[in-house]
Amino acid sequence: MACRHRSSTTTLARLAKPARLTPRLSTQPQVQSQVASAVRCFSSSRPSQLKETRCQQQGKFTSETYPELKRDSRYGQVTKEHVDYFKGLLGTESAVIDGVTNENATDDIEPFNSDWMRKYRGHCRLVLKPSSTEEVSKILKYCNDNKLAVVPQGGNTGLVGGSVPVFDEIVLNMGRMNNIHEFDEVSGILTVEAGAILEVVDQFLASKGYIFPLDLGAKGSCHIGGNLSTNAGGLRLLRYGSLHGTTLGIEAVLPDGTVVDDLCKLRKNNTGYDIKQLFIGSEGTIGVITKAVIQCPQRPKAQNVALFGLESYEAAQQAFREAKGHLSEILSAFELMDGGSQALVRQVTKKNSPLEGEYPFYCLIETSGSNSDHDGEKLQTFLEDVMEKGIVVDGTLAQDETQVRALWSWREGITEALGHLGGVYKYDVSIPLPEMYQLVEDTKARVREAGLLGDTDEHPVRAVVGYGHMGDANLHLNVSTRRYDERVEKCLEPFVYEWISKRQGSISAEHGLGLAKKKYIGYSRTPTMVGLMKQLKDLYDPNAILNPYKYI
Repeated sequence: MACRHRSSTTTLARLAKPARLTPRLSTQPQVQSQVASAVRCFSSSRPSQLKETRCQQQGKFTSETYPELKRDSRYGQVTKEHVDYFKGLLGTESAVIDGVTNENATDDIEPFNSDWMRKYRGHCRLVLKPSSTEEVSKILKYCNDNKLAVVPQGGNTGLVGGSVPVFDEIVLNMGRMNNIHEFDEVSGILTVEAGAILEVVDQFLASKGYIFPLDLGAKGSCHIGGNLSTNAGGLRLLRYGSLHGTTLGIEAVLPDGTVVDDLCKLRKNNTGYDIKQLFIGSEGTIGVITKAVIQCPQRPKAQNVALFGLESYEAAQQAFREAKGHLSEILSAFELMDGGSQALVRQVTKKNSPLEGEYPFYCLIETSGSNSDHDGEKLQTFLEDVMEKGIVVDGTLAQDETQVRALWSWREGITEALGHLGGVYKYDVSIPLPEMYQLVEDTKARVREAGLLGDTDEHPVRAVVGYGHMGDANLHLNVSTRRYDERVEKCLEPFVYEWISKRQGSISAEHGLGLAKKKYIGYSRTPTMVGLMKQLKDLYDPNAILNPYKYI
């Protein structure tokens, strides 16, 4: 369950009228989050859904949801002979979940067959859990030789069906490869296996005074390898950039078993093509990442978090511009939430809002630095400015670590709140900032005009809300439903993608293409670019055994 903290306006530093702002801020201490305790309130569990029968809980098979998809006849069927080989290779029973020769293993395999939203479900009967790169190499070589399709799988926290099988592909789960191999406390360079859980790695780095450059709400279960394979963005991208920039080296295994050893630990290496970049964001379609070298920054010693209420999206844009100007190098997050998303959090959690009123928009700002006095002074100047200009109407500033977590829970609790209320159509997209929120407004209007949005059970759609990382123009459009309804999907798709394409946005900002967005790639990529991608796929995986039916 997610951590929940009741907050009261009497325990948080209130931001009132500009005239009262200066003395209130100047007399109260700023937050100093020590490296060992700077852990945010994240939900490590998957969101709870509506109570349903066991069959409904398992979800509908992907092959039934997408009847146009047919099993590729090139792929072999997994037999007892194949299972025996893998058991001999991996050695322990826990490393092989065998539903081929053991019908009683169905329940054990089910978690690997389904995504956490229960929207995608495959027919896999064999799960393999290697413990070394050598084992991954031998598994893939054998599968390639025998034309056995394979789905690489990490923490299985994605949104687009990219990490679960469609038919009877073998699941290659990387969870046993979870070691931290090396960390240089001078340079901050980390070498880690793909199956390491992000939160565990970040806690290790915290003990050394460093921080992982990626931060996600699913950090308690997602794997480093999965983060790289989807080029996950998350909450720290504004400050530290994407994984394309922070990843120095990668070890990966190609479909034929070839080990690509590119574990470079240098920030400068211009000897030839930068091949590792192909594996970042490729969703396990051209190779399986087994290790990575990551450049990790020093962990900030001082942290400040503030939550604001604003009257319009235009005001949110102004606040972001002012924040970049005033806070520049210490600005680590600028999150946008609309009033609808915050209303859902209040409804589900029963928490009191940290602000006195309700507003159309909310922004959460985080600063991270090394000098509390310096950072506090810059934040105070920023707050005075935006309130004097009338950009921010109301706000609250955290005064200790508990309040930092409490404020973050209003942003990070949205996903769980949506999950508690039923099904959700999720769109992770990038749109130029001036029009980013307009997609929510236009989608809401379209769904309402179709008679699908309302307060009664006869309406399948409960709410249309938007939130996301304003710092990198990444919007999470969520359509909360009482039940999945074919009319809703037809209303949303391809409308959402066409809308984004007209504005030269991206249909996938963080979570990749998977199966959900494969057929829509043309809305963000030209035919020439898609053709080049297919050439790379054919070059690295001529038998197409890795993660078939997805991506391109």
